[in-house]
Amino acid sequence: MAVILALSALAGTAPAAAQGFGLPSLGDGQDLTTAQERKLGDRIIKELYRDPDYLDDVVLTDYMSQILASLMKASEQRGELSDELKERYAWQILLGRDKQVNAFALPGGYFGVYLGLIAVTGTRDELASVMAHEMSHVTQRHIARMISQQGKMTPLMIGSMVLGALAASRNPDAGMAMMMGGQAAVMQSQINFTRDMEREADRIGFSLMKPAGFAPQGFVGMFDRLQQANRINDNGDWPYLRSHPLTTQRIADMHTRLGRDDVAEPAASLEHVMMVARARVLMRPGAQALRQYVDETRDVAFAQKSLNRRVGALYAAALSALYLQDEAQAREALGKLKPLAQSDAAANRQAHLLAAEVEMATGHAQEALRELDAGGAKITATADVGRPELLARTQVMLKLQRAAEMTGPLQTWVTTHPADAGAWQALAEVWRQQNQPLRAIRAEAEAQMGHYDYAAARDRFKAGQDLARKGGGDFYDASIIDTRLREVESLLKEQASDRTLD
Repeated sequence: MAVILALSALAGTAPAAAQGFGLPSLGDGQDLTTAQERKLGDRIIKELYRDPDYLDDVVLTDYMSQILASLMKASEQRGELSDELKERYAWQILLGRDKQVNAFALPGGYFGVYLGLIAVTGTRDELASVMAHEMSHVTQRHIARMISQQGKMTPLMIGSMVLGALAASRNPDAGMAMMMGGQAAVMQSQINFTRDMEREADRIGFSLMKPAGFAPQGFVGMFDRLQQANRINDNGDWPYLRSHPLTTQRIADMHTRLGRDDVAEPAASLEHVMMVARARVLMRPGAQALRQYVDETRDVAFAQKSLNRRVGALYAAALSALYLQDEAQAREALGKLKPLAQSDAAANRQAHLLAAEVEMATGHAQEALRELDAGGAKITATADVGRPELLARTQVMLKLQRAAEMTGPLQTWVTTHPADAGAWQALAEVWRQQNQPLRAIRAEAEAQMGHYDYAAARDRFKAGQDLARKGGGDFYDASIIDTRLREVESLLKEQASDRTLD
């Protein structure tokens, strides 16, 4: 995964590497409807789910999704987010396990965020400023507008450009090979939004900050941070600097937009410093770096450091010790972390989620359950719970052979979050432990649907049909599988037709 997105004028044939990609047929130069843009995004995102850098970390994804939800609510109230876009687009965040400081928007309301970006932010407000900017690209339909302006930009070319830019972050030669086609050699600098669109995203994104509950100073703070990096540390790990070129005019504009009451830079919350620590550890910095995170908490001067510094360091130390298979050190760090976070509800929740993660990883399911209970993760079939608590508790109950207790909560969740592949997969495991193989197969198929892998979903639905014919499951479950199989076969035919037309 890597830099994204906006499109410049290119001519020529789509590269051979993209011929099997199956993007929708949109025609040349016609306006892109919201349905077509969502379809384009779905096809691209399917490939990103297969990327080895894709990371479904429930804790960080939940944290980012809360930020996005607040911005969406503010955008809707201000009239920037229409009912049509809210309903049709995915509004989904994908995390990339990479140190690059980068984030991007894709067609159809998908957003990519690298761990490297989270790791360098000083506050939740700075992180929100990036998401506000990227979300404004989507609500203003910059992608569709640029496609409409470029009559020779075919859907296959768009898809190959996006995937080529993503591939270039890890292998520049491979990325360029994907992006070259016929009459056009696509350079990375040619796939950036225009500066007018960048400024528009700045302006609209900034206007969302305060209504969404974020400090507008976060926008200025992030710009200053990026500009400083541009001067002294742009070593290729900061692609956001190139895909979103900072100009003195853009920076000055953000400074002048601050009101008289918006002058003090807000301190980072304890939860945010925990999420920064988590991002840094999950980037897989190597055993030596993990040991340094642990060693920092043993320094004689550690107790004199600020509360935020101690909380972040202890969180990183506990998670690092877990990956270093040092159970004793992980418990020691958690023992120091939990009292520091106890008075802050959000931080207390994260501390207990981490403790439950450590207990489960070290084979102590009952202790993990106690940690989840201590963190406030009381779950019922109708409770509005967080995804991290739901999935963590499911794994604990599976281990304790009490999976039946999670059937209701998971079914409620997938009813309101039908594209949550992780929740469907968890439900499949729950059904399997209850000796309900037909329902488990159906849930596995739905998990594949959540990642837009229709061929794999069809295979699972057909396996369900075969099992139903042999007497497995009841008529109701078999009927659902028959219906869903017809739907997925229709989607596969539509993809085949799109490839033919392109």
